[in-house]
This record gives sequence, structure tokens and C-alpha cells, in this order.
Amino acid sequence: MSPRPRKVSDDEVFAAAYRAMTRLGPGELTLAEIAAEAGVTAGALVQRFGSKRELLLQLSAGAADGNAQFIHGLRKSHRSPIAVLRAYAECLAHLAASPAALARNLAYLQIDLTDPDFRKHLLAQARATRVALRELIDDAVGVGELSSDVDADALTRIIETTLSGSLITWAIYRDGDAAAWLRADVDAVLAPHLPRRRRR
Repeated sequence: MSPRPRKVSDDEVFAAAYRAMTRLGPGELTLAEIAAEAGVTAGALVQRFGSKRELLLQLSAGAADGNAQFIHGLRKSHRSPIAVLRAYAECLAHLAASPAALARNLAYLQIDLTDPDFRKHLLAQARATRVALRELIDDAVGVGELSSDVDADALTRIIETTLSGSLITWAIYRDGDAAAWLRADVDAVLAPHLPRRRRR
């Protein structure tokens, strides 16, 4: 007897899992919720992935270079490296569509930080993102958007840290929308490194 054909691809299941995660915290997320979002049965997901944990681990592994690939995609629609940085900051703000949404994302991050199997994918993602951000800094220096004497490694690390911290501080102050808050923080970090002719 031939095996029953899949009704949805793994990528479609992962997309469904991500959508469910934007609505549900880790304690609420079940295979049944993911299955309903994907339009399949929970049993089908058990057969394919074994468990919710294994499904989420595969999702995490597939997303390890997601941020870096996203940054590379932004470069196709922005000529300016600094514009790419600002656009990336705006997109990260989607993690904080609301304080409750950010709280859910932080709950998943807690798992990524404390579970070694998830953390290795988080670390891979962070390293790939740092490389992509460093490339943007180098390009910004190359086209004269940033001063030639900038310490690219240090600035990359500061931007990386600022973006993460901005999400938290926005959720505390809730002044305006998260995208504007993150853009303002990135601009504040970049300001001392702009060539004199670009400073205001």
C-alpha cells in the first residue's frame, strides 16, 4: 500500500506554526493548534515530526539564517546601506506589534536561551545576523555614509545590542509605535559616525 500523500509541505507547516506562535505563548501552543492552522490533523504532524518539540526544532533550524537572508533581501530594494539598517529596524519592530506580542516572543526566547538544542540555532542566527550587519557597516563606510575611521566591529555590536534593547524599552514606555522607536535608536547610534557633511 502506497503511503498517503502529504496535504501540505513542511514549509507550509512551518509557516502555520509561526502564525500560531504569533497568537499563542509556549504554554498554549499545541500540535492541534498548529495542525488546525495548517489544515491537517494533529496525527499527521505526529507522523511527520514526532512531537511539537521536534517540529519547533526543525522550524528553528530552518530560521537560523533567516535574519541574514532578510537583510540581503532588503538590500535589493534600498540603494543606501543605512536605509537598509533602518528598514531592518522597522521590520524587527513587528516582534513588538503590541506589548502582549512582545511578551509572547520573549517567552519563546526564554526557551531558546535555556534549551541547548534550541540555543544552537539561536546562536547560529545571531552570528549570521552580525555578519550581515557588519557588511552593511562596511558598505556604508565605502560609499561615504559613515566616517572612514569608524570601528566597524564595535559599531556592529552596538547596533545589535541597541535593536534588542529597543524592543524592551519601547514596551516599557509605549511612546508611539515600535518601528519609529527602533528607527530613532538606530539613528542615535549612527549619528556620531556620520561624516560631518551629513550631520545635522
